[in-house]
Amino acid sequence: MSKGRILVVEDDLDISNMLRIYFTGQGYDVQVAPRGGDALMLTRKQLPQLIVLDIMLPDMNGFDVCRELRSTTRTSHIPIIFLTQKDERADKIAGLELGADDYVTKPFDIEELKLRVKNRIDQAKREQSTDPDSGLPSSQLIEEKLRNLIREEKNWTYLDCKITNSEPFKDIYGFVAWTEVQRFTALVLGEIIDAHGTPEDFLGHPGNDNFIIMTYSTAAADLEKALITKFNDDVQQHYSFIDRERGKIIHEDKEKPLMQLAVGSVSNKNQRFSDIREITELAAEVRRRGGAGQVGTIETAW
Repeated sequence: MSKGRILVVEDDLDISNMLRIYFTGQGYDVQVAPRGGDALMLTRKQLPQLIVLDIMLPDMNGFDVCRELRSTTRTSHIPIIFLTQKDERADKIAGLELGADDYVTKPFDIEELKLRVKNRIDQAKREQSTDPDSGLPSSQLIEEKLRNLIREEKNWTYLDCKITNSEPFKDIYGFVAWTEVQRFTALVLGEIIDAHGTPEDFLGHPGNDNFIIMTYSTAAADLEKALITKFNDDVQQHYSFIDRERGKIIHEDKEKPLMQLAVGSVSNKNQRFSDIREITELAAEVRRRGGAGQVGTIETAW
């Protein structure tokens, strides 16, 4: 099992290759981006659990990359460790003011960097701020965002998304395959938010087969429909050819449908909420009433 996903943003090929080989050998999944723009693109596609970020990059400096990540809701929680050739107090202060979590000066001790990486990822897991499989915000961060949502004056929509028929899949295909489905779901939801949402939108993973979205999009209904269509079409790649062809799996001598995405949503457009439980429980009820592969929305005035 992977210890976590790391994104190394470094234009020096010798250093980036060394870090990729070393941390892969330590049990991490490692991606490398030689430019700041590449780092932002990769982060949108799949959230890393930690970013090792060089300050001196060919297209934009690390401070600008950090600023962009911190100003976007979906990436604001990712721990960042700066790498730099400079050992100047002003650079350290600038990085920390932007929200960086740590700072390592080149040439660095690889064992020290390993401990810093491990400690930051472990800290996030202890605080239950990210799900270890999807890398998405969970528990504490979701609750914090919900509390902020209640105080929002602009219109928002909260979506409760659940992968249905997941238990038979897990029993037949196993834990590793299920983890890949969770990562796939995070990727699909992120892509749909990029296409139909706003930079302020929030994507979270309370755990297991449940995901949530908080969006400020004026076309939330289109976003919901796109989520379901994209997931239901693409999730089939996680099944064998035989199961895809027959459109079901055989589990304990019974036919079971393939996984689908059920979505229920609530909005503050025509109603008020005084407690985060009102939001989450009502959205879950709407989802259950809508059923698998369906969209349910409620905007009843309270």
